Amino acid sequence: MYIMIVLYPQPKDQQAFRAYYAATHVPLVTKLPGLRAYRYAFDVSTPLGASPYFCIFEAEFDDRAAVMNAMASSEGQALAADVSNYSPAGATMLMFDVHDRGELIPSVAR
Repeated sequence: MYIMIVLYPQPKDQQAFRAYYAATHVPLVTKLPGLRAYRYAFDVSTPLGASPYFCIFEAEFDDRAAVMNAMASSEGQALAADVSNYSPAGATMLMFDVHDRGELIPSVAR
């Protein structure tokens, strides 16, 4: 499994970001070829509280080639071009191969 994470900085207008992201950007995400799963969250924090990021997005693909093909597709290009419509400061993208999903630790699983 290959993961793509996108981190969005704190926007000037959080409500406008949320509304646009959910209503316009996420539907574009769902059109990415090869996408296996996705999730996102707002109000990102750290153990100490404040975070430089407001939103985090995570997508699952089979492998790096699938991510690169998705982002090179017309759907991926439309997705990338849309970012400036709700996040003028851009975003940080990270990608990595997941080597092991791990098992639930019995003392932690509830």
